[in-house]
Amino acid sequence: MKNTLYIRIAITAVIVLFAVFIGYGMWRHYMYSPWTRDGRIRANVVRIAPDVSGLVTAVNVIDNQPVKKGDVLFVIDRPRYADALEQAKANLAAAEAAVAAAQANIDAAKAGTTQSKANFVMYEAQSKRRQGLRDVVSNEDLANASATADAARAAWDKARAGVEQAVAAQLQAQASVKQAQAALATAELNLQRTEVRAPVDGYITNLLVRVGDYASAGAPRLALVDSHSFWVDGYFEETKLPHLRVGDPVDIRLMSGGVHLHGTVEGVARGIGGAVDPTGGDLLANINPTFNWVRLAQRVPVRVRIDTDHMPAGTVLVAGQTATLIVHPSGDGDAATAQR
Repeated sequence: MKNTLYIRIAITAVIVLFAVFIGYGMWRHYMYSPWTRDGRIRANVVRIAPDVSGLVTAVNVIDNQPVKKGDVLFVIDRPRYADALEQAKANLAAAEAAVAAAQANIDAAKAGTTQSKANFVMYEAQSKRRQGLRDVVSNEDLANASATADAARAAWDKARAGVEQAVAAQLQAQASVKQAQAALATAELNLQRTEVRAPVDGYITNLLVRVGDYASAGAPRLALVDSHSFWVDGYFEETKLPHLRVGDPVDIRLMSGGVHLHGTVEGVARGIGGAVDPTGGDLLANINPTFNWVRLAQRVPVRVRIDTDHMPAGTVLVAGQTATLIVHPSGDGDAATAQR
């Protein structure tokens, strides 16, 4: 009987020790193994907003529709901007005509200057000849000759000033041409931007634009989920970070249908927001007077790239889906090593 009792006690002790060992292993796995059920599918979302304002005349897509880069999503009041383009072309033509007219004025002013100079040279020579014949020429003729020469000089100076004025007018006209060219380029760009196109391949989401709506420039009217940008953010407890390294393989299990994907750790976030602002209004430290003795591990975002080349056929990724992540460490490391 004693032997049987000892055997029972030994078996019970072994079972208890085995259970303790298993429990300790499970506890360590739960606390320190790099896995989490708090994973979220993420993607880049482009907020599509028109670059010009006007009435929406056509909507070429429906909600949740896949589109390719360059596809026209909706159109805004092309006739109005086409008229603006024609007006800009007319303004440019008028400015170029003004430059041509200014050039003609310069040519005319230069011709007048040449004529005025010739007159001045002639009257100046006549005045000098009469000054040399002072004994036979009356004082009145001498005065008239000198006055005529002075008047010719004044006319020549005026003609030269007219040339400078014509050149200035031409420079102003040339500046107007540049302004008209810039306005024409803007009008052409605005006409192109009346067709709002998809900047990336993706899926239309939250379509809020209809024919007849007035679209304001810069106001988003729909979201476009980039189909080539999906990744997973896994929120791991800080106690598990020492076992993570960039490049470690990751098993991704979606909650929707249990789809099994593969991925790779791309990086670990280097900062998270605190629950309490550590700085007061006067820039002094603001310390919480209470302290919870039971401290929960902070969760740190870890970015995981999805291996889309080996994704099961028919898999539908939706930004915001929940996933479980299991990292297979390639080696031990510390938190500092995780970002190498």
